[in-house]
Amino acid sequence: MSLKQRYRETIQPKLLKDLSLANVHEVPKVVKVTVNRGLGEAAQNAKALEASIAELATITGQKVVVTRAKKAIAGFKIRAGMPIGVAVTLRGERMYAFLERLIHLALPRIRDFRGVSPKSFDGRGNYTLGIREQIIFPEISFDKIDAIRGMDVTIVTTARNDEEGRALLREMGMPFRSN
Repeated sequence: MSLKQRYRETIQPKLLKDLSLANVHEVPKVVKVTVNRGLGEAAQNAKALEASIAELATITGQKVVVTRAKKAIAGFKIRAGMPIGVAVTLRGERMYAFLERLIHLALPRIRDFRGVSPKSFDGRGNYTLGIREQIIFPEISFDKIDAIRGMDVTIVTTARNDEEGRALLREMGMPFRSN
């Protein structure tokens, strides 16, 4: 059963009851997932940018957007318009497929994994997770990468507060560590 189907059939009714909500439309749901990687080295190393574009496209299954510097910063040797990162926004089927792979395949492959921090919510029910190395995703071949690079995954929800967001992600299978 896919994550989207499981959300509709079991998670949504359970959250409706657990959070004592009046309407099914009040139940929090995932709106989008953004995956981004900052690349300060892209200013000097064009291969780092190309490798990151290829890796994120492989991991997410979607076209990658290159983020560019808005203004020049001499201390970082960056001029306006230079590529400084890559990002992908996932919605719909691809979002659910990515979340399923992240929760059930990638996160358990992290060395000494004890769960993700339950404190990384922003106050409005959105969750951000930092991943240190891209090789935890099964799509990435260890032989083909040139360097270990991390990425940030932000899960945007319709939850009104952190408790609702935490309840939604816990029901979806997110392995929160107990502190």
